[in-house]
Amino acid sequence: MGQQGRFAVTPLAISVLALLEERPMHPYEMYQMLITRREDALVKVRPGSLYHTVARLADQELVRADGIDREGNRPERTTYRITDSGRKALRARITEILRSPAPEYPVFPVGLAEAHNLPKVDVLALLRERVAYLEHDLADLEAMGRWAGLNAVPRRYWIVLTYLRATAAAELAWVSDFIAELDSGEMEWEEFDPATGVRVSGHHNAWSEATEALDAALPPVPRRAARTSTP
Repeated sequence: MGQQGRFAVTPLAISVLALLEERPMHPYEMYQMLITRREDALVKVRPGSLYHTVARLADQELVRADGIDREGNRPERTTYRITDSGRKALRARITEILRSPAPEYPVFPVGLAEAHNLPKVDVLALLRERVAYLEHDLADLEAMGRWAGLNAVPRRYWIVLTYLRATAAAELAWVSDFIAELDSGEMEWEEFDPATGVRVSGHHNAWSEATEALDAALPPVPRRAARTSTP
């Protein structure tokens, strides 16, 4: 018997189950399909991790082997099919994700929060590099959307492209505004010795005083953190 209750349906597991909901496939075919569809932009896809995920899904009886085939001198390949339990697990996980935002802890906000540890000139240069990457990403997303439209792919299958484009465009706009604000001198920045890189102005004074004061009010807790515990 499987151990379904102990298995977390990871993003890669969602992708595998969704592919098998379309039709039975062998793992290498799944890998090729994910890459061809550019779903590696949504989920980290590696052959080894995909095979491991399929094996775990099979152990949990969310998928089952449906046959073995061989083409020419290639190794035997096991084809898998989604089970009723796998279909229920897929739909339950999608429902959970769509219902409520959950903290995903991306690294860019961490870098922003600690950017004051770098000289202003470095922050400006780094963010301008980021802008170039974002512009490239936007162009790619727009190209993929045009391709899907020209090939009459039903929009429900690529609605995620419009979401990714909107989020990338929002980040690009914010970063560009921040660069302009910092470059103009409107935002104060700590000073660093250009020769040694040592900070020459006070370190964390304002933030330390605000957070260490005994009578200081605590920062507000994001409401979404509370929602993550809601079933």
